[in-house]
Amino acid sequence: MLKFIVDTQLPPLLKDWLISKGFDAIHTIDCNQGVFIEDAEIRLIATLENRIVITKDKDFLNHYLVKGSPPKVLLLELGNVTNNTLLNFFSNNFSTIVEKYNAGADLVLFESDKILDFN
Repeated sequence: MLKFIVDTQLPPLLKDWLISKGFDAIHTIDCNQGVFIEDAEIRLIATLENRIVITKDKDFLNHYLVKGSPPKVLLLELGNVTNNTLLNFFSNNFSTIVEKYNAGADLVLFESDKILDFN
C-alpha cells in the first residue's frame, strides 16, 4: 500500500482524504517542525518511511532531476485551486496515479489535463 507525506503548502484535508481512501498519510504539520519543516527533512522522512511526497514545490522536482529517487514525488501542477477543486482532481484521477506508482514510477507530474510519470 502506498504511503504519503503531504507538503506544507497543501491543505491537511488532502491527508484526511487519502486516509479516508485507506492510505497511510501524514501532513508536514504533523511533524515536529510543523509548517517550518525544511525540504531536506521532508525528503528524509519520506525516504525513511517509504512515503511519496505530495507537493507543489518544484524544488522537489529539481532534487529528483539531480539526485533521482528516493523519495518518490507527486508534483501537483494544478495552479491555485480551491480545496474542493483539488479534491475533485484527486477523486477523478487518483486511480491512475496509484497505477503509475504501482508500475514503478518514481515521479508523477499531476496536471489538470494530464498525468506524466518518470522512472
